[in-house]
Amino acid sequence: MAAVSAPRSSKTESYIDNKRKEDIRHANIKAACAVADAIRTSLGPKGMDKMISTASGEVIITNDGATIVNKMEVLQPAAKMLVELSKSQDAAAGDGTTTVVAIAGSLLKQCLTLLSSGIHPTVISDSLHKASIKAVDVLTAMAVPLELTDRDSLIKSASTSLNSKVVSQYSSLLAPLAVDAVLSVVDPAKPDLVDLRDIKIVKKLGGTVDDTEMVRGLVFDKKVSHAAGGPTRVENAKIAVIQFQISPPKTDIEQSIVVSDYAQMDRILKEERNYILGMIKKIKATGCNVLLIQKSILRDAVTDLSLHYLAKAKILVIKDVERDEIEFITKTLNCLPIANIEHFKEEKLGYADLVEEVSLGDGKIVKITGIKDMGRTTTVLVRGSNHLVLDEAERSLHDALCVVRCLVSKRFLIAGGGAPEIELSRQLGAWSKVLHGMEGYCVKSFAEALEVIPYTLAENAGLNPITIVTELRNRHAQGEINTGINVRKGQITNILEENVVQPLLVSTSAMTLATECVRMLLKIDDIVTVR
Repeated sequence: MAAVSAPRSSKTESYIDNKRKEDIRHANIKAACAVADAIRTSLGPKGMDKMISTASGEVIITNDGATIVNKMEVLQPAAKMLVELSKSQDAAAGDGTTTVVAIAGSLLKQCLTLLSSGIHPTVISDSLHKASIKAVDVLTAMAVPLELTDRDSLIKSASTSLNSKVVSQYSSLLAPLAVDAVLSVVDPAKPDLVDLRDIKIVKKLGGTVDDTEMVRGLVFDKKVSHAAGGPTRVENAKIAVIQFQISPPKTDIEQSIVVSDYAQMDRILKEERNYILGMIKKIKATGCNVLLIQKSILRDAVTDLSLHYLAKAKILVIKDVERDEIEFITKTLNCLPIANIEHFKEEKLGYADLVEEVSLGDGKIVKITGIKDMGRTTTVLVRGSNHLVLDEAERSLHDALCVVRCLVSKRFLIAGGGAPEIELSRQLGAWSKVLHGMEGYCVKSFAEALEVIPYTLAENAGLNPITIVTELRNRHAQGEINTGINVRKGQITNILEENVVQPLLVSTSAMTLATECVRMLLKIDDIVTVR
């Protein structure tokens, strides 16, 4: 029987236009690369700073990648993903925000070359995923374990983070301060967790960054309310944190009371006086001599009359304490907030050796020190000659605190100065030769992309990037895995010996997050706008 020929399908013959999809992908990658190139120049100790002028006329000078992209008004949706990428690195590790954007930009440039060679985006995406897993393994193998008792190593990694900042000349002061602050809030019951909300940073204009100090206790950036001549210094303080108002009560609904008679008016004033006096007598009865009063929205937290009586009772008053600070204050003082005068009991008070008002610069602050049974919190008082330096010092200190937090949660150190990236590039390049087909080709591109970090470090330091990177490759091929760029000396040295170190978590999270972001961008083939 003769075989019946199957009818030819016209579907296989039809031409599908993929031009639009390619154009969208191209535009996305170009937009993201533009953001990466703008930030790349601020990488490393010799990186440039950016001056950002906001719509409200505020000027910010910073070197921090996350701050720069945050303040940029990026409209292109794909470029916004790089902004989110920098934010997630800031949340995960706190440092390496510029590095992660630079790596993502370099990977995207390599992807453009691969796409134009006709490799399918899914193949590139899967290869990148494999390469990033391998990269994390290589980094972990390079890392040096660390103990929290080794304070010097912690300080080295904190000062490496500070060296690329505007306030780098103060790293010898800020690095030990960051280490001590984090170690003082580590809870022995949960040794791997550090909550940075337990470290409060108080900024005070005046002085220089040199005057920055860590205070074992509380600092309020406000003066004592001594309108009626109350005390400004109290020893053996019994401190109450109150959330009610020491002022005459108001009606719950908006209404006005008309008083037509003098006697009635006298009676109202007398009642108000007695009401306030009654409250203050209850407060005084517990032996309390320092009051922290929460800011009130509905009515005055304290009136002149109540301040007068409090001064007579020799009680020090700090008013307008912000609502969101209450939790930190009660945790530090180891006391309970009091919401009603009826609940004002002695067991809810906190105890401290000294509460005093101190003059600083052109203003005053209140310090509470020598707290009894103090909670695991600490306060850092940051000083600066102007607002730009003050804000940048706070951001730099936050990065240093994050670096130490990374080391507490994952106790491994790794060399800096472009050493891990070159080593990764070398090992992934060797691994790509073992792989077959397109996969090997994609992994080789991934390896090349990682050279952007040492290249940029050399470029920003005014060195010849090509010579430096070639020499680095050569040294790493000879087995010197900790060789990196010493930007200060302008040559290649063993970076571990130069004390340029960073937490392993910063490098691994930068690799995984950058790869994730690039894979997501590759998979987008159309942008649908909904009006």
